[in-house]
Amino acid sequence: MKNSKLFETHIKTRNLEEAISFYEKLGLTLAIVIQERRVAFFWLGDPDKKEQMLGIWEVTKEKFIPAHFAFYVEFDQLLKIPAFLQGKDITLTESFGLKTTDAVVHSWMPSASYYFSDPDGIYNST
Repeated sequence: MKNSKLFETHIKTRNLEEAISFYEKLGLTLAIVIQERRVAFFWLGDPDKKEQMLGIWEVTKEKFIPAHFAFYVEFDQLLKIPAFLQGKDITLTESFGLKTTDAVVHSWMPSASYYFSDPDGIYNST
């Protein structure tokens, strides 16, 4: 398992259609919606490679649990994230008490991140 990648992760939503709209706005490729199960799956990265996916499950308010996950992007793409999100009317979120003017650097990982939330408050980062 040491050299494995994460193939899929799942989050919950209170409104599937709103979540689908948000993640499509980010440019994710919708793979399938299974209405009877109230779930949508998106391909991450190159959809032709089918290497990573995000599952979004609609649940009741009582069963909703906020979560966090991070997208991996190359450094040159990271620098464009603020303008990209602003162009999609998605607001950057302060993190760890730090302003959104610069990426938050996590030197122990190492990574740099911009944070933003989806309509359910799922805390995303790049």
